[in-house]
Amino acid sequence: MFRAGLLVALFALHTGRAFAQDAFATARREMVVRQILGREVRDSATLRAMLSVPRHEFVPDKRANAYADFPLPIGYGQTISQPYIVAFMTEQLGLTPRSRVLEVGTGSGYQAAVLAEIAAEVYTIEIVAPLAEEAAARLAHLGYGRVHVRTGDGYNGWPEAAPFDAIIVTAAAGFVPPPLVEQLRPGGRMVIPVGEVRAVQQLLLVEKAADGRTTTRTLIPVRFVPLTGRH
Repeated sequence: MFRAGLLVALFALHTGRAFAQDAFATARREMVVRQILGREVRDSATLRAMLSVPRHEFVPDKRANAYADFPLPIGYGQTISQPYIVAFMTEQLGLTPRSRVLEVGTGSGYQAAVLAEIAAEVYTIEIVAPLAEEAAARLAHLGYGRVHVRTGDGYNGWPEAAPFDAIIVTAAAGFVPPPLVEQLRPGGRMVIPVGEVRAVQQLLLVEKAADGRTTTRTLIPVRFVPLTGRH
């Protein structure tokens, strides 16, 4: 009853980008209720974003499974994360309509679109050039003009656009890259999976205090493809 009531309230309170109404709208609502609300994600902005973004547009070859509870391949050895992980990581960032966000690992562009439903600006970096090009075209086509896509090594971040209120890394690192910590604004948050490749990693929340010191907290176990490039 609580989950259903909250979902109704989200529709009533939504004042930004209209909820996508398409052949997959029912599947998207079921995804939010069962996979996301059902696993205790409660941030209303995150839930609205997950309801709004047409996930099937980001997995054109896997549309039948677009809203299923597992990751999907998107080519070049990369994947789109399962919906719950996307929502959980987004919630941990604590975004507001004024936030400027850096994403490392654009992939298909889905996570960037979710972020753009909440934040003011999203900067996203993808090391695989064809994926970056496809994501940029897809995001532009869907009207996500606040997302800036770059092909490059995410280890180095996006210095000229820094500092960022939030940073999200969607590939597993062996350690937290120092350039990303430097580009995080005081008071900002970073979520990043850290651990060995082909093993269970830990999703970390890195918070930067006003004096520049950072604290790190372990959130949940995850499995991500490895962060490549200089890292």
